Amino acid sequence: MSEQEIGRVTHYFARLNVAVLSLTDTLSVGDRIRIHGRSTDLEQTVDSMQIEHQSVTQVGPGQEVALRVVERVREGDAVCRVTPNG
Repeated sequence: MSEQEIGRVTHYFARLNVAVLSLTDTLSVGDRIRIHGRSTDLEQTVDSMQIEHQSVTQVGPGQEVALRVVERVREGDAVCRVTPNG
């Protein structure tokens, strides 16, 4: 597996388990991501994303997007796209 950093966590809403990501590359529904930082390390598939409460299937660099996460993340955590080698 290889990883490419595509953004950072800018906000986390604990009640909703939702993270807001600021992206430096594209992200699509179905992508496998890893969010990691000093005390965070989780991997999950992107099931859905929203911008301004509207569902989207792909977002690009410079955009902020909200997505549900499977566990707590922290502001400043790195977001990487995980791709299988080969």
